[in-house]
Amino acid sequence: MRIVVKKGDITLEDVDAIVNAANEKMLGGGGVDGAIHRAAGPELLEYCRSLPEVRPGVRCPTGKARITPGFRLSAKWIIHTVGPIYRGKEEDKILLEAAFYNSLRLAEIYDVKTIAFPAISCGVYGYPHKEAAQVARGVVRNHVWDLREARFVIFADKDFEIWKEILQS
Repeated sequence: MRIVVKKGDITLEDVDAIVNAANEKMLGGGGVDGAIHRAAGPELLEYCRSLPEVRPGVRCPTGKARITPGFRLSAKWIIHTVGPIYRGKEEDKILLEAAFYNSLRLAEIYDVKTIAFPAISCGVYGYPHKEAAQVARGVVRNHVWDLREARFVIFADKDFEIWKEILQS
């Protein structure tokens, strides 16, 4: 399996699945979540609204993942995962590992060969990029199946350099 780090817009990636750094409601939001919802079109919001809540206001609990069609994206699938809000506790790392692992598990079930990840939890959720990249590297390198490429698409220049250094070391 090849790990690639690139700077860019994840909604433009030509892969089997892109991962959305979603919130528990799965109804869009800011950052990468909002960008994915806009690019995928209104069908994504309609589809997400149809998913059952596991508790009031929660369709995807923190650390879990759900899959939807890609709709207007070139990616066939969108894997929505909810990373933790960073508080500097060990639980944060466990939940971020779970978000990456559960995304990869769904990718395996749906026979995804190429997948693109954003910097999960690093936006408004405040997870430090260096620590998040280390978590991502550990999970992706330990998850074995017939995945050809795990791509990390980072939007900002300074963050891209951090992810590139960690993931390509």
